[in-house]
Amino acid sequence: MINEWNVLRTVACLSIVFLHSTTMIGSPNIEYFDLFRALLCFATPTFVVLSEIILANRYPDKLPENFWSKRFQWIYLPFLSFAIIDALVAKDLYPNLNLSQKMIENAVFGLFGGYFVLIIFQFYLLHYLVIRFKISMKLLFPLSLIIMFAHLYILNGKHPFVVEYNKMLVMPFTAWFAYFTTAFIIGKHYKKIAAVLLKYRWFTIIPVVLSVALVFYFYQEGNTAVNSRRLDLFPVVISVSMFILAWGQRLPKLRLVNIISNYSFGIYLVHWQVLKYLSPFVSQLFPSKSLKIITLFVITITISIAIIKLVSLLPKGSYIVGNINRRRKKAVSVQRTQAA
Repeated sequence: MINEWNVLRTVACLSIVFLHSTTMIGSPNIEYFDLFRALLCFATPTFVVLSEIILANRYPDKLPENFWSKRFQWIYLPFLSFAIIDALVAKDLYPNLNLSQKMIENAVFGLFGGYFVLIIFQFYLLHYLVIRFKISMKLLFPLSLIIMFAHLYILNGKHPFVVEYNKMLVMPFTAWFAYFTTAFIIGKHYKKIAAVLLKYRWFTIIPVVLSVALVFYFYQEGNTAVNSRRLDLFPVVISVSMFILAWGQRLPKLRLVNIISNYSFGIYLVHWQVLKYLSPFVSQLFPSKSLKIITLFVITITISIAIIKLVSLLPKGSYIVGNINRRRKKAVSVQRTQAA
């Protein structure tokens, strides 16, 4: 795996766990901390964008024959498993909950932390259609910007129907369309783009500063929403991704980064459940909210990785937490080939 991809995936994963740790504990009395939380919402779109960058880089013209079966086994089945687990956890914490309804809502509409999987699968389908019918990005990219921003503008409105079904209305690909086209372009031409990013890496700081300033402006104007549906988050996602992809090429390959990257999909699915049970205990440990958040964050990452590792050792455990052993198997296969 390309090192900067691992770095970007790790940053996104840690950001989302930290964001949700603040959600469970609450914001400390720090000025603009909620602005910081809003910026952390870049994490989920970034995770989705990276999945398409990798896909477009590896399969720019044709998908392999086993593409859908592998994604079903190691991405959709874990999503389905945690749709059920999330419902069971919710039932345990809230006994009056309608368990069957919650399971259906999770599995069909993605109304839990694993919703991003449904978006990724829509990206898979879009990717197939683009390469199957050779759709030009010169047309699709500007069209995707218009469609996505129109969708997000409606989502951020106050119409009763939109407010009531907001979580469901964020699922269609049209709410993420420009993320797809941008990632497709980056992935398909990644070798050239990566070289340019590395050469002009100092200049990647400028778009990050400008995009953060844009969010700050709208925050000051009253948009204090902490979610990935913010209209002004798109420039942050793309600029921060470019920044990390540029500077990540200069970083050494760190074992910790590779571990978190490898476990990131499982962490996304597991961490909410860990947070729900752990936060009541951690919240009693320190008077300082900042210490509570940091402690909850570190313990949640650690426990999530431990759970994923243990489950992966079970027969068919990869159908629950994803296939974390795939890289080790590839490395062993390469070693055997070289030895032969």
